[in-house]
Amino acid sequence: MNEHEARLAAAREAAQQREIGSYERHIFLCTGPDCCTPEEGQRAWERLKSLAAKVNRTPGAPKLYRTKVGCLRICAAGPTGVVYPEGTWYACLTPENLERVAAEHLVGGREVEELVIGRNPLG
Repeated sequence: MNEHEARLAAAREAAQQREIGSYERHIFLCTGPDCCTPEEGQRAWERLKSLAAKVNRTPGAPKLYRTKVGCLRICAAGPTGVVYPEGTWYACLTPENLERVAAEHLVGGREVEELVIGRNPLG
């Protein structure tokens, strides 16, 4: 096995350990610094991590994946985020608002309309 093949094998193993392929929703969260301060972004990220972990430990709940990003190019009213597969874009994702998005959208499948800033469903 050459170096390229070995690296691919390691990445495939990591993806398998992360259960890639079993997730029902994926949220990308921008943590600033342009849409919010780095501190606000970090607080939101820490809350999202704990919410996703709680949901993923709940029997029967949809499997969630979360990814921290440096910029979603909506440099206002952050933290901003996008939920797939629906392609729902959100603003003002404070820890408190993330609680609502987690409960209502990520688990319940219903968008939190007053926080939606756009839609771009893929598929």
